[in-house]
Amino acid sequence: MSKRVSLLALALCAAVSPSRVGAQEPQAAKPKPAKTSAKKPAPEPADPMAELRRTTAISLVSALADDARTFRDPALRARVQARSADALWDTEREKAVTLFRRAWDEAEAADAESDRRVAEERARQQRERGFSSIQLGPSLRTEVLRLAAKRDRALGEEFLTKLDEARKREAESAATSNERPTDAGGGTQPGQQQRPDPTDTPPAVAKRLRLASQLVQDGDVERAIQFADPALGAVTLPGLEFLTRLRVKNAQAADERYAAMLARAASNPASDANTASLLASYLFSPTLYMTFSDNAGSNANSWGNGPNQSWPPPDVSPQLRAAYFRAAASLLMRPTPTPDQDRTSSGRAGWYMVITRLLPLFDQYAPDRSAALRAKQASLTPDAPEAARGAGNNALTRGLAPEDPNRDRVGETLSRLDRAKTAEERDAVYVDAVLDAMRQKDPRVEEFLSKIEDTDARQKLRAYIDMEAAREAVNNKDVTEALRLARGNTLTSIQRAWVLTEAARLVSKQEPGRAVEILDEALAEAKERIDAASRERVSALVAVATQLYELDRPRTWEVMLEVVKAANAAKEYTGEDGRISTRFQTKNMSMASSSGAQSFDLNDIFNKLAREELQRAAALARSFEGEAPRAFATLAVARSVLDNKDGKRQERAAN
Repeated sequence: MSKRVSLLALALCAAVSPSRVGAQEPQAAKPKPAKTSAKKPAPEPADPMAELRRTTAISLVSALADDARTFRDPALRARVQARSADALWDTEREKAVTLFRRAWDEAEAADAESDRRVAEERARQQRERGFSSIQLGPSLRTEVLRLAAKRDRALGEEFLTKLDEARKREAESAATSNERPTDAGGGTQPGQQQRPDPTDTPPAVAKRLRLASQLVQDGDVERAIQFADPALGAVTLPGLEFLTRLRVKNAQAADERYAAMLARAASNPASDANTASLLASYLFSPTLYMTFSDNAGSNANSWGNGPNQSWPPPDVSPQLRAAYFRAAASLLMRPTPTPDQDRTSSGRAGWYMVITRLLPLFDQYAPDRSAALRAKQASLTPDAPEAARGAGNNALTRGLAPEDPNRDRVGETLSRLDRAKTAEERDAVYVDAVLDAMRQKDPRVEEFLSKIEDTDARQKLRAYIDMEAAREAVNNKDVTEALRLARGNTLTSIQRAWVLTEAARLVSKQEPGRAVEILDEALAEAKERIDAASRERVSALVAVATQLYELDRPRTWEVMLEVVKAANAAKEYTGEDGRISTRFQTKNMSMASSSGAQSFDLNDIFNKLAREELQRAAALARSFEGEAPRAFATLAVARSVLDNKDGKRQERAAN
């Protein structure tokens, strides 16, 4: 107490002394010529408690950065040291630079290990299935580079040069390696080759283009172009996404590179119908990429803000559009190989589907080429299944034509029942009917659902559509519908907890008492129905605490003690990257939906707690046994102070 009184007394003296000096100065100083302008007001005295908090925050980050060198996970070592450097940049520049360089070294090691695991998994899938499908992890060097470049351009250039040199070494290694190409995997029959995957991108190329896209979004367009150019030789999904993002910032540069890509694709013997389909996306469906397989199946890949929020087609020159149709026609009109010699990614059936999808565009922009394409289409018709050729196949128009509000997709789907000969085939029709009815707000969802004979499939589909409906209700701020679905019996416990906490957030300002009651439901769900050693339990408790903070702060601290206890039991919990997901899968289809759940992460709640009671929040962060949650919570505590640039008092300073 005496220490606090002394600090306050010091602050008082600092505030009083300037006024005394100001009162004496006119007596001692000689009169000066008339100066009518008013004096600038004296700056506000420094807040000693704010300075103390800032010193504490710097100490927390410095200690954490030192501890991070001994973390078991190299990825965590890289992330924590890079974020610590970013937090300390304004106060301890020299140490921050050192931390960035340490983080880079750790990121190099972590990326190398990640690439090794990806290569092993790719080889395993190739041996066992004849093809591979790999979701690339994050590039830690990219994360470090973005933080460093934001703070110091020269340091960013240094890391960018290192990354570029590493990519060149990777490319040289791949070119001289003795590995068999991926289209000769062990999953094929002797004498046969696996068709290439038109959406597959070499990891080194994908990471380079992902960084380039991030640089574009950060506003560093010139550097993004320099880094992307070596990776734009082939037609890839990341390359097309980069060009689309670049076009927003520099249309001329993007169009020039797209034109060069067209020319290379047209002269490349490995290009095929799917190449033409992918290249069309830049002009007509910028965020959607559609390809087709040799059985006429479709594969849609999209990015952006969701399927209903795609980017509009760009306004390009007639010359560029004409160049596309010349290149596409040359690819689609290539001689059809015999089945035993066909190594195209699309096969004959997929070739037919691409022509059918693109023909309306040729009719509109290059009608002089349509007749030849129709003849080619006719020659491929016997190879395409009748069901895929039907007008109801959404893959033939998706992204290219606006949805017809009067189109009866449910009716088109039900018409397939006449051709369904088994219970499994009928179930597949009714599954599609349920999904179509859900999209079109058709009241017959329950009717179609009840006709699915497979009990397990019916229950899983019910859970999927209920969670999607709950997510939509939250987005539409329909609390009544969200609560109805959350209180049903189809959602998983973590889904139910998320919907309840989001509903509480929506009513918290107008009905705080009701919000607390809803959060009590979510708390009971987390504590009674989610396994004590599960990270889902931690996520649910964090979500409760996050929404409870503005309603009942003393109780929030109590819930956070439960969070720490649960996190210490759930060893896989990291404290960030929380997501809410739902999935439905059958023998013939798979649907998944996943989105970030910020309320599951520790950052927001610890930022709030630290603004209230810094030392208590720091102590709570230290009580996590796991390295990741302890580190991310500590960083959130420190940044609540260090990011407060204007020096305002915190909500409850020094308590």
